[in-house]
Amino acid sequence: MKPNKNRKIFIIAFFLFLATVLFLLFDMARHTTAPWNKTKSIERVTNDSLSLPDDGLLPDSLLK
Repeated sequence: MKPNKNRKIFIIAFFLFLATVLFLLFDMARHTTAPWNKTKSIERVTNDSLSLPDDGLLPDSLLK
Protein backbone atom coordinates (compact mmCIF):
# COMPACT_ATOMS: atom_id res chain seq x y z
CA MET A 1 0.00 0.00 0.00
CA LYS A 2 1.51 3.26 -1.17
CA PRO A 3 0.98 6.45 0.89
CA ASN A 4 -0.84 9.14 -1.02
CA LYS A 5 0.48 12.66 -1.64
CA ASN A 6 -1.45 14.28 1.25
CA ARG A 7 0.00 11.80 3.75
CA LYS A 8 3.56 12.50 2.58
CA ILE A 9 3.00 16.25 2.92
CA PHE A 10 1.55 15.75 6.41
CA ILE A 11 4.53 13.62 7.51
CA ILE A 12 7.04 16.16 6.17
CA ALA A 13 5.18 19.06 7.82
CA PHE A 14 4.98 17.14 11.11
CA PHE A 15 8.73 16.50 11.23
CA LEU A 16 9.50 20.13 10.32
CA PHE A 17 7.19 21.29 13.11
CA LEU A 18 8.75 18.82 15.55
CA ALA A 19 12.27 19.94 14.63
CA THR A 20 11.30 23.60 15.08
CA VAL A 21 9.75 22.98 18.50
CA LEU A 22 12.76 20.96 19.66
CA PHE A 23 15.13 23.68 18.47
CA LEU A 24 13.17 26.38 20.33
CA LEU A 25 13.02 24.20 23.45
CA PHE A 26 16.78 23.67 23.39
CA ASP A 27 17.45 27.37 22.74
CA MET A 28 15.20 28.49 25.61
CA ALA A 29 16.79 25.94 27.95
CA ARG A 30 20.26 27.31 27.19
CA HIS A 31 19.24 30.91 27.94
CA THR A 32 17.37 30.32 31.20
CA THR A 33 18.44 29.34 34.69
CA ALA A 34 16.86 26.58 36.72
CA PRO A 35 15.16 27.78 39.93
CA TRP A 36 17.55 25.79 42.13
CA ASN A 37 20.55 27.51 40.46
CA LYS A 38 19.31 31.09 40.75
CA THR A 39 21.16 31.85 43.98
CA LYS A 40 24.41 30.61 42.47
CA SER A 41 23.95 32.78 39.39
CA ILE A 42 23.18 35.85 41.54
CA GLU A 43 26.38 35.27 43.51
CA ARG A 44 28.34 34.94 40.28
CA VAL A 45 26.91 38.16 38.87
CA THR A 46 27.57 40.16 42.03
CA ASN A 47 31.12 38.84 42.38
CA ASP A 48 31.93 39.61 38.74
CA SER A 49 30.47 43.10 38.90
CA LEU A 50 32.66 44.04 41.88
CA SER A 51 35.91 43.27 40.07
CA LEU A 52 37.45 45.88 37.80
CA PRO A 53 37.79 45.21 34.10
CA ASP A 54 41.24 44.48 32.67
CA ASP A 55 41.69 48.02 31.36
CA GLY A 56 41.28 49.50 34.85
CA LEU A 57 38.37 51.76 33.89
CA LEU A 58 35.27 51.84 36.02
CA PRO A 59 31.93 50.85 34.47
CA ASP A 60 29.37 53.63 34.04
CA SER A 61 27.19 52.12 36.77
CA LEU A 62 29.90 52.71 39.40
CA LEU A 63 30.48 56.35 38.44
CA LYS A 64 27.15 57.62 39.75
